[in-house]
Amino acid sequence: MIVALDYATLDEAKSCLEQLDGLIRYVKVGMELAYAEGPAIVHYLKERGLKVFLDLKVHDIPNTAKGAMRSLARHGVDMVNVHAAGGVAMMAEAREGLEQGTSAGAQRPLLIAVTMLTSTGKATMNEELAIPGEVEDVVVHYAQMTKKAGLDGVVASPLEVPMIKRAAGSSFITVTPGIRPIGADKGDQTRITTPEKAFELGSDYLVIGRAITAAPDPAKAWEKIVQDVEAAGIHHSFGRKE
Repeated sequence: MIVALDYATLDEAKSCLEQLDGLIRYVKVGMELAYAEGPAIVHYLKERGLKVFLDLKVHDIPNTAKGAMRSLARHGVDMVNVHAAGGVAMMAEAREGLEQGTSAGAQRPLLIAVTMLTSTGKATMNEELAIPGEVEDVVVHYAQMTKKAGLDGVVASPLEVPMIKRAAGSSFITVTPGIRPIGADKGDQTRITTPEKAFELGSDYLVIGRAITAAPDPAKAWEKIVQDVEAAGIHHSFGRKE
């Protein structure tokens, strides 16, 4: 499980991290925090022994995406992403840039592609984005494009994971936001489910933000999620530090 550090400043993130110290080992840094703090936020998190998913959703012409990934690889992140809507050529170039930027002997960061944002429903996709059909069909198509480009996996709703695994293979990674424990506010997400259900559906990584970070006691919220998942008979490291 990956904790989304959806904060505006490093100081705010530090407060949450201190409360979760020793419990987690993987965090997500999104646009707000990355743009506010720059590469220093990644270096700080790595110094704390945490894995970092840098969620910047690169989407540009192939050559620019390639250069962006080449630069991001040099900061030692563990996972980065692009938008699948950028096309196969863009994604393939992004992968090549990531490989070029990875230090000799180091492991290349995982590269995944965003299929359809979990805040996007059918009406928005059909009427505003002018993409016909069902969301699930478009997500699967994007996943197949992503695999063709040689990426490691996709970001999608946990509800779509079984279809993605059938279309792209069981080893194709699925990273799933839209995770809400029972009783939590769904916020601006529309395609959501609980942590235990997401694992049952086959999600490889769960991204959980406000349900933990906005809780009065983040550590207690984290442990409750772990307990609920374990009670469902699902065995997982849950991102705990070894």
